[in-house]
Amino acid sequence: MDKEILVCGIGGQGTVLASKLISQCALDCGEVVHSAETIGMAQRGGSVTSHVRIGKNAFSPLIPKGKADVILAFESAEAVRNLEYLKKDGTIVVNCNDSNPKAGEMIEYLKTKCSNLIVVNDQQLCAPVGTTKVFNVAILGVACKNNLLGLDAQNMLNTIQGKVPPKFKEMNLKAFDLGKNYSA
Repeated sequence: MDKEILVCGIGGQGTVLASKLISQCALDCGEVVHSAETIGMAQRGGSVTSHVRIGKNAFSPLIPKGKADVILAFESAEAVRNLEYLKKDGTIVVNCNDSNPKAGEMIEYLKTKCSNLIVVNDQQLCAPVGTTKVFNVAILGVACKNNLLGLDAQNMLNTIQGKVPPKFKEMNLKAFDLGKNYSA
C-alpha cells in the first residue's frame, strides 16, 4: 500500500496526535512509514501541517506538491493553504465550522478545486461527546469510513485504544465511532 496523507490545522487542535495515530496504525500493520510535522507558531494558533507517507515508495518524510492522496483539514483556511499538495484525483476532508469568518467562502472555493470533497461540521459530529476537542480522532473515523487512509477501521480503533491516555480513551473511542458513522 502507498498512501500520502497530509493533516493540517492550527495549534491545539490535535493534528499531531492524529498523524501519530495514522503512523502507528500503519506501522502496526507492517507498513513502512515516514512522517514529519511542520509546526511553526503552533502554540499561538499558528499553522500545523503533518505529512504521513506510507509504503515502500516513500523515501522521505515530506509529501511532494501534487502527490497527497488525502488532506485531512481541521480548518478551511488550512485546506486552502495546503491545496497545492493534493494530487489531481485526491480527496479533502474539511471542517466547515471553524473559527475563520470566511470559512463558507473557502469551502465554496475548495468545491471548485477538488472533485472529492467531504465537508464535516465538527460541532455536529462531536455533539454527542460534548466537545470538539476530539475532532482529531473523529475525522479519522470519517477517513476510515471512506477508505481514504488505506487502513482498516478496526486496526485504527486498536491503535487509539493503545495510544490515547486512559482518562481520554472513552471519549476518543466514541468520537472515532461517530466519525465512522457520519453522513456528510
